[in-house]
Amino acid sequence: MLNRVILIGRLTRQPELRITPGGTSVTTITLAVDRRPNQSGQKETDFIDVVLFGRLAEVTCQYMDKGRLVAVEGRLQSRTWETKDGQKRKSWEVIADSIQFLDSRPRGQDESEVFEEDREEQEEDDSVFTE
Repeated sequence: MLNRVILIGRLTRQPELRITPGGTSVTTITLAVDRRPNQSGQKETDFIDVVLFGRLAEVTCQYMDKGRLVAVEGRLQSRTWETKDGQKRKSWEVIADSIQFLDSRPRGQDESEVFEEDREEQEEDDSVFTE
């Protein structure tokens, strides 16, 4: 079976790094991803949660800001839980395998580190998008 997701969108908020009890870095970002215009020409936007672990989470929190355009590749995963009043809930999220910055940093910020880090990630993991 194949479970691959590729998204291009903008970050809706500033990423925040968390550390699990086991010591793993993790962050959850939300991407605003535009759909194709409908028959009346209006665009609709989906807001998709993406979870990043380890080095990907750290790099994302260090270099990404709200509004940045990124490409994410990963897999779709469901998560179920029970609310305090006993109702079962289910949500879907993308577990990222790679992330790439698609626009430059805002003025006044050093851009070179982003591309150096991005190139290192490409060398370590063939699944990262190539230019």
